[in-house]
Amino acid sequence: MTENKGSSLVARLRKVGWGLLGIAFVGGILFWGSFNWALEMTNKEQFCISCHEMEQNVFQEYRNTIHYQNRTGVRATCPDCHVPKEWGPKMIRKIKASNEVWHKLLGSIDTPEKFNAKRLQLAQNEWRRMKANNSQECRNCHNFEYFDYSVQGRRSNQMHQAGLSAGQTCIDCHKGIAHSLPPVAQDIGAAHEGVAPEVFHPPAPKKE
Repeated sequence: MTENKGSSLVARLRKVGWGLLGIAFVGGILFWGSFNWALEMTNKEQFCISCHEMEQNVFQEYRNTIHYQNRTGVRATCPDCHVPKEWGPKMIRKIKASNEVWHKLLGSIDTPEKFNAKRLQLAQNEWRRMKANNSQECRNCHNFEYFDYSVQGRRSNQMHQAGLSAGQTCIDCHKGIAHSLPPVAQDIGAAHEGVAPEVFHPPAPKKE
C-alpha cells in the first residue's frame, strides 16, 4: 500500500516536472520572439527618423544620395549602414546606442545649429567604428571579391584595385557617401578648424 502511494507520488511529481518544463519552454519561445520582434522594430528606418534630430538633419541629406534613390530601386536604409546584421555585433551596437538615447534626453543635437556644431565629432565617431570593423555594413552589399572591374570607370577601377592591394576598407575613401561632410581645410598652410586631409585619406598601413 505504502509502496503504491510512493509510486503515485513520484508519478505526479514527474508529471508536474514535465509540465513546468513545457511551460518554461513555451515561455522561453514567447520571450525570445518578443525580444527579437522589439529588436527588429528598432532596426527600421521609420524608427530611426522618429527622432527629429535624425529626420531633420541626416535623413534629409541621405534622401539626395544614390543610396536613397537610384536606377535599380535598391535602397540602403539607416540600419543597413549603421547596424551590423550579425547578431553578436548587432547587440554590441545596440548597447552602445544607449548613449544616443541619453543625448536625446539632453537635447545635445536637437537643432540644426547644435547638430552642425557636433558634425565633425559625430562623423569621426562613425568613421572610427566602420574602420575598426572593416566597413562591415558596407560589405553586406559591396565586396571587393565580386567587383567586375571591366564595367567600372577607369578611375574607380584603379582606385579599387589599389585599395584592395593596400588593405584599405570602404570608409577610407567613401566618407560623405550618404551625408554631408564636415568643413574641410583647403588652403595649404592656413589655420582652419576643418578636417585635415589625413583624416579623410589616412595613409595605408605599412606592410611588414
